[in-house]
Amino acid sequence: QVQVVESGGGVVQAGGSLRLSCTVSGLTFDDYAIGWFRQPPGKEREGVSCIRYDGSLTYYADSAKGRFTISRDNAKNTLYLEMNSLKPEDTAMYYCAAARVRWSWSCGVGAFSYWGQGTQVTVSS
Repeated sequence: QVQVVESGGGVVQAGGSLRLSCTVSGLTFDDYAIGWFRQPPGKEREGVSCIRYDGSLTYYADSAKGRFTISRDNAKNTLYLEMNSLKPEDTAMYYCAAARVRWSWSCGVGAFSYWGQGTQVTVSS
């Protein structure tokens, strides 16, 4: 049984930073692409950043470029998202998800099969 568990969310002031973590068990972590997604209140879930199974390729949504950094530690079955210069519009539930493929060029929600319960990020102005 695959389990995906996110942590690290919280409340932060605009301009602040947070580091999200995600641990995955029940699958061969270093065989699959994995990514971060978010769903603001009343909006659809969207891809924020994804990383190839070996860490050699990354994708960032335009909203994340220059502010967020994705990384993975395959030895620890853990994914990270370092978020800097946070803005109120970054407020959302953040989800970690693993795909059944090694890479997803689009970082689209539909390409990812295993999802966590999410961790809330709230950025106050």
